[in-house]
Amino acid sequence: MHNATLSKQTSTPTIVVRSPYDGTVVGTVIETKADSLDQLIDRARLGAQIARSLSRHERCAILEKAASAVDARKEDFSVLIVREAGKTITQARKEVTRCVNTLKLSADEARRNAGEVIPFDSYAGSESRQGWYTRDPLGIIAAITPYNDPLNLVAHKLGPAIAGGNSVLLKPSELTPFSAVKLVDVLVDSGLPEEVITVAVGGAELGQALVSAREVRMISFTGGYATGEAISKNAGIKKLAMDLGGNAPVIVMENCDFEAAVDGCVSRAYWAAGQNCIGTQRILIQRPIYERFRTVFVSKTLKLKTGNPLDVDTDVGPMISARAVNRAAAIVEEAIEAGGKVACGHKPAGSLYPPTVLEHVPRTCEAWNEELFAPIVILEPFDDLSEAIELANSGEYGLHAGIFANDLNDALEAAGRIDVGGVMINDSSDYRFDAMPFGGFKYGSMGREGVRFAYEEMTQPKVVCINRPKR
Repeated sequence: MHNATLSKQTSTPTIVVRSPYDGTVVGTVIETKADSLDQLIDRARLGAQIARSLSRHERCAILEKAASAVDARKEDFSVLIVREAGKTITQARKEVTRCVNTLKLSADEARRNAGEVIPFDSYAGSESRQGWYTRDPLGIIAAITPYNDPLNLVAHKLGPAIAGGNSVLLKPSELTPFSAVKLVDVLVDSGLPEEVITVAVGGAELGQALVSAREVRMISFTGGYATGEAISKNAGIKKLAMDLGGNAPVIVMENCDFEAAVDGCVSRAYWAAGQNCIGTQRILIQRPIYERFRTVFVSKTLKLKTGNPLDVDTDVGPMISARAVNRAAAIVEEAIEAGGKVACGHKPAGSLYPPTVLEHVPRTCEAWNEELFAPIVILEPFDDLSEAIELANSGEYGLHAGIFANDLNDALEAAGRIDVGGVMINDSSDYRFDAMPFGGFKYGSMGREGVRFAYEEMTQPKVVCINRPKR
C-alpha cells in the first residue's frame, strides 16, 4: 500500500511528478484522498500492534540493514533526488550520506535508549520500593515531510519512529514523493513488516484528515508556519513536533577569519537553491569590513554556476517550481520598491533563479522578516555586537544563526543572547549534525528533531514500581 509507482502508467486519480529543471515526467503517484482515512487508520492500527511486538534487537537490525542498503544504492537515490527535487548531484549525494547516518543513529536509539532505574529509596518513605521506567511507543504517528530534503527528512521521522516501536502514516510532499517511497521499500526489504509504514500522497485535505484523526497520537511536521498553525488548530489533543522554518542571520565580526567567513556564507546561502530552513539569509557585517566583504562576496556569488543539476559543475540548481521562482522575484521587487538595492542576480529564467544579493533592505519588507526559501541573501552593516544581536533577533523565527569571530568573548556572548535553537561559531547558520537537537525558538518550531530527541518525543515513559513486602 505504498501508493506509488515510478512507471509512466496512469491511474485515476494520479499525481504527475515532473523534474523542476526541465519538466520531464519523473513518474506518477496514485493520489490518496481524504475519504480513505478509515482504511489508512485501520492499516496503521495493525502496524502499531506489529511494531510494538518487535524486539529492540529486531528494530535495530532492520535499521542497520536499511542503512547499508541505502549506502549500497547511493547513486540511485542521488539521481532520484536530483530528478524530483532539483538538487545538484553533489548536494543529493550528501543528503543520501546523511540519510545513512540517520538510520544508523536510529538503530543506536533502538539499542540503548530503553529507560532508567529510578532511585525510589532516595527519599524517606520509599525505602521498600524499587523500580524503573521504560520508553514505550506512542502508537500511530502522522509524519508530514517537505520537498527540500525528500530523503533525509523522511528518515528523520521514520528512523526514530521505528526505533521506538511505532507505526507511521507518512505523507511526503506530493512534489517529491519517490525518494520517500524508495526508502520505505528499502526498509521493508530489510525486514520491516510492511504494515508498519503507510505512505499516503495527497493534498491539503488529506493532510487535514490525518492530523485530526483521533487515533493518531503524534504529528511530526516539517514545513511552513501557516500550515503548522493550521495543524495545531485541527489536531486536537495529541503530541505535536514541528519544524516551521527560519530566517537565519550570520554575524561577521571585523576580527574574524575573513576568507573563511566569505566562503562559508557563499557556500551556505545558496545550498539547494536557497530552499533550506537554516540557509544563510541575512549576513550582518561589522562596518569597518563591510565594503570589502560585499565586494568579495558578490564576486564569488557571480562565479557560481546555475543550471542542470545533474552536471557536477553546477553550484545552484532549479527551484522546486516556476511558482516558487515567481514568489522569490516578487519579494525582491517589493524590496526594490521600498528602497532596497540589487548587488547581483534577480534575473529569473523558468525554474532557475540566480543567486541574488540585496542591500539596504528596509525592516518592513518581507525579504527581511520572512523565510525566503530562495537563493537570496541580504547584506547589512552594523557597528557593535549588541546592535548585531538586536538585528539577528528581529524576526519571529529563530532556528539557527552563525557568527564568525576570533574573539571568544564575542562569540559566546552572541551564542547566549541570540534567540535561536542553534548558534554555529566560526561557521554559517547552515550546519546540522543529525545527532544534535534540532529546532527553533519563537515561531520557528515546536519540540526538537535530531534522532535521539525525536525518538524521545515519539516514546512515552512508563513507570514500574515494586513495593517489596516486609519480612
